[in-house]
Amino acid sequence: MGYSRFDPATHGRAPWNIGKTVGTKRPLTQKQIWAIRFFLDREGRLRDRALFDLAIDSKLRGCDLVKIKDW
Repeated sequence: MGYSRFDPATHGRAPWNIGKTVGTKRPLTQKQIWAIRFFLDREGRLRDRALFDLAIDSKLRGCDLVKIKDW
């Protein structure tokens, strides 16, 4: 499905992703991972640190982590 080239509403409208990088994102570097861990430790966010470590160790995505519920 798409837009018709005859639809006057679509003329002059810029694409939503113009100028944005499309595709997969680069993985975090070691320096970024340790910076996030340091920040979470400093702020005392134990649950967030545990979820972050779980995600890094098991290579989970953010949407998979959101589905994890507390007991």
